[in-house]
Amino acid sequence: MENDEPPQQDSPLLKQIDTHHTHREVELLETLRSLGGSARTAALAEALNVSEETVRRTVKALAKADLVQRVHGGVYLTNVDAYAPVHSRLNRNAAEKMRIANSAAAMIPNGASVFLDVGSTTTYLAERLKDHRNLTVVTNAINAAQALVGRNHNQVFLAGGEMREAEFGTFGPETAAYIARFNIDIAVLSVDGVDAQAGFLLAGSAEADLARSVAAQARRVIVVADQSKFGQGAPMVAFPAEQADVLITDSALRPPFQHSLDAWQVEVVLAGA
Repeated sequence: MENDEPPQQDSPLLKQIDTHHTHREVELLETLRSLGGSARTAALAEALNVSEETVRRTVKALAKADLVQRVHGGVYLTNVDAYAPVHSRLNRNAAEKMRIANSAAAMIPNGASVFLDVGSTTTYLAERLKDHRNLTVVTNAINAAQALVGRNHNQVFLAGGEMREAEFGTFGPETAAYIARFNIDIAVLSVDGVDAQAGFLLAGSAEADLARSVAAQARRVIVVADQSKFGQGAPMVAFPAEQADVLITDSALRPPFQHSLDAWQVEVVLAGA
């Protein structure tokens, strides 16, 4: 039986998303993600247990927000890169990500307690931290943990939780609870999009839940984002933009983004400058 009614109570997901997007819109985006980034309208209706007309209405709203593109009989995600597995993103804009990672590494002193997330840029950062000493590294990313374990008296703590193949990392309430045990000096967080009004965006609810928790916990928050992320849409606000202390990117920002970051009191660092 079709179920087009909204949930009776707000889910944890609804409490974390940008309020401009409904539960149905977020659910459709995540279903598209699970289907590889594109799907026929009929397939989405079946997966969501709603009518095709409901899917078409939802897709129309998402298309206006530039989160999806409509084609005859189907739909695909606009920001495909945000939904791709992390290993497939490592070679995209690799030189820019390496410069950003170099700048981030220079901001992390020996002996610091650091959180690294599952992003491709933070994977590069983990490699750059191999010569640091006495770090306490807390991460939900398998790549980062493997890169830093057993080096220069660093301690590496891998958070438990649900292992997700696409991100090659762990997520869920267990993950957040484990990370909350640590006194984190610096959190390095990657994002899927940067919007001049909404701030820092992520594609998945699990990533946004964890980013929000860590950003509130850390003494200093460094966001890493190459220029391809600016103006890209994604459905989740990762955390209040004012909670970021530094944004490291690879080239000068266009005026609307610079004005917003100034208003949010976020320092902008140009990698390699």
